[in-house]
Amino acid sequence: MSRKSNPRHSSATPILVVLIILMIAATALVIWMCIDLVNKTPSVSTPESTVQLPDSGTTPSQAPTETQVPATAPAPEPETVVATASIATMGDLLMHKPVIDTCAVDGGYNFDSIFQYLKDYTSAYDFAAANLETTLGGPDYPIQGNPHFNCPDSIVDSVINAGYDMLLTANNHCGDTTASGILRTLEQVRGKGLKTLGTMLNDEEKKYEVVDVNGIKIGMLCYTYATGVTSDGRPQLNGNAALSQAGIVNCFMENNLEKFYSEVEQHLADMKADGAEATMVFLHWGVEYQLQENNTQRTMAQKLCDMGVDVIVGGHPHVVEPVDLLQSSVDPDHKTVIIYSLGNAVSNQRLGNISYVSTAHTEDGALFSVTFEKYSDGKVYLVGTDVLPTWVNMHSNNGSREYNILPLDISKEDQWTQMFNLTDYNFSSAQASYKRTMDIVGEGLKECQDYLAQAKTDREAYYLDLATNPEKYESAEPTLSVVGTTQAVEETTLPAAA
Repeated sequence: MSRKSNPRHSSATPILVVLIILMIAATALVIWMCIDLVNKTPSVSTPESTVQLPDSGTTPSQAPTETQVPATAPAPEPETVVATASIATMGDLLMHKPVIDTCAVDGGYNFDSIFQYLKDYTSAYDFAAANLETTLGGPDYPIQGNPHFNCPDSIVDSVINAGYDMLLTANNHCGDTTASGILRTLEQVRGKGLKTLGTMLNDEEKKYEVVDVNGIKIGMLCYTYATGVTSDGRPQLNGNAALSQAGIVNCFMENNLEKFYSEVEQHLADMKADGAEATMVFLHWGVEYQLQENNTQRTMAQKLCDMGVDVIVGGHPHVVEPVDLLQSSVDPDHKTVIIYSLGNAVSNQRLGNISYVSTAHTEDGALFSVTFEKYSDGKVYLVGTDVLPTWVNMHSNNGSREYNILPLDISKEDQWTQMFNLTDYNFSSAQASYKRTMDIVGEGLKECQDYLAQAKTDREAYYLDLATNPEKYESAEPTLSVVGTTQAVEETTLPAAA
């Protein structure tokens, strides 16, 4: 039987062939288009390429690269200390006649021996002062001690050689050679380049000083008590006749302290106007030979603290009195460092010389120092205080009597004998003097030092936090008390300086 072909199969074959051809052509077209597209795609910029910006006046070198990352801003720096001022004060240069006589040489006087062991210490401070408890009345008055002190002019040369910068000239003996002696003393001291504080040539002179110490301006004021004041304002000092001129001695009367407070308040304002960034007040007050301050001293000191005074330095009792840290009763952020009495720097007041004094405290003194710091934001702070006990060594030197002020640096105690040429007895006396002074000032001194150290730690922690977290303080408006009469600033958690 013969087989016949299938008509449906035969007719489908051409159609299939055509479809295959079309698929091949479409595939080829797609491949061609892809190749063409790849060839037309722009190249990706390399790191060196720059983005072309619309012309805005900048050159291509100024335009940022496409891959540049903004520079990281440097970490903010906290405020730092930009200036430091150390100021030291010694007690009474009480120039008794026996002390003066030991310094007579070749028809004149040289007082260098008194200060020979002290000069390295006083010179180390940026500024040093002492109380000149005598006058330079000149040849119109005899050279003598108590009750009307008058000393040869060359004492000033030795004070300069010893590293002092200022003499306090307001005290109960400053008028011992009358008003003319006050004026001549100023002329001699100032004429040799030292500053003076407390007495003036006339009523028109400023009653204070603003002293620039290493770029920190310290306002300084010195007052003495008076035993009387005439109706026209002429003071009586130490029971002497009233001075012939008013306005040449800063003085106060204990029975009229309101007048004193009013004057000080005005002086503080004037010092601030003259640029003072911190304040120190020197007071000749108290009761002789008393080892503790009295109620009047405490009352006056507290009032000065309330006025914003930073440091109070006392003298006149001829013995060392305590150091203390006072708290303002009107400003919880303000404190004042005080030493009520510096004692004698040099004198002939020795155990056995004064019938009603049964101890050797009149042989003792203190080199009292404070340190201020200024920060890069312009604020000034009291940051430190210290006491270096001193002792007056009266001894024989080659058959002649000599008085030396000995700095009792306890870190060199084992060297005192050799440094000061001491006998065993005098070495023991020096040790006893050191103990007497530290027994009086030690507790209060430590309180002051601890407070100031903690305040500095807190302050620098605040400055660091302010620099690293400024947003915490943007809306804060509390005040920060700094030393002196500087204005309040917008700060928060930082404890006030003293």
